[in-house]
Parts: sequence; structure tokens; C-alpha cells
Amino acid sequence: MNVKEAVRKQHVRIVDRAAQQLASVQTPSNGWLTSLRKALGMSGAEVAARMGISRNAIYQAERNEREGAITLNQMQKIADGMGGRFVYAIIPEGSVDEMIRAQAVNKAEALIRRSSAQMALEKQSLPTAQTKQRIQELADELIRDMPAGFWAIK
Repeated sequence: MNVKEAVRKQHVRIVDRAAQQLASVQTPSNGWLTSLRKALGMSGAEVAARMGISRNAIYQAERNEREGAITLNQMQKIADGMGGRFVYAIIPEGSVDEMIRAQAVNKAEALIRRSSAQMALEKQSLPTAQTKQRIQELADELIRDMPAGFWAIK
């Protein structure tokens, strides 16, 4: 295993571990800022006073969070102001390996489909079972080599 692959595997472990830990976490409908503030029994005015900003700034930040318009910096500052800790993550749906396998199969199917269409014109197409086997073999190859353009949509 080369250094690049070792580093990639380390990142896979980090992301998959986070995904497992956060799999059941759902963002509250009213947002994290409002939920923590209310869980602590704090008013917007009390949070604002602790931070030295206006009450309206707190309510605006809560609204911005719900609308997806808040910055990471704002989330951090208000979390700190309430004595909390702001954490963010991007996690895969499933595992990293599942995402890579799905992309490899999609790429392999597209490549095989193109060549199968050409072979069909020449009356040399493969039987369905062989086509499926070739797709899996090509997907394994793509996973192993991860060529340039692996994540390209087309």
C-alpha cells in the first residue's frame, strides 16, 4: 500500500466513524440554536446580554439557521455564548466504501452499456449473466485504480 492509499484509508476510517456516531442525529425543526437556548431555559435577551449583542441579532441568527443562511462563524460564536460547543460534519449516506462501490458500478455499467451497444450492432453482444459479471469485474478494477474522472457524472 502506498502513502496516498494509506492516507485515504485513514480518512475513510475517520469519516465512517463519524457517520456511525451521527447516524441517528437529526437537526431539530426549529434549529440547534433555538433548541439549545430553550433547553437551557435562556431567553434571547439573556443570550444576547452574555454576548454583548442585541436580542434581535440572536433571533435573526436563529431564523438564519432555519433558512440555511447562517455562517459557521455565527454558529460558533452563539454556541460559545450559550456555553455550548459547535460541531459540524459532512457524512456519507451509508459508508465511504458503499459510496465508492456505487459510483464504480455506475461507471462500469455506463462503459459496458456503450460497448454493448456497439457489439449489438455487430451482433456480438454478451449474454446478460456475462454482462453482469463484466460490470462487477470492471467496478472492482475502477475501485482499485480510481482513475482520473472517477467521480465525473458522465
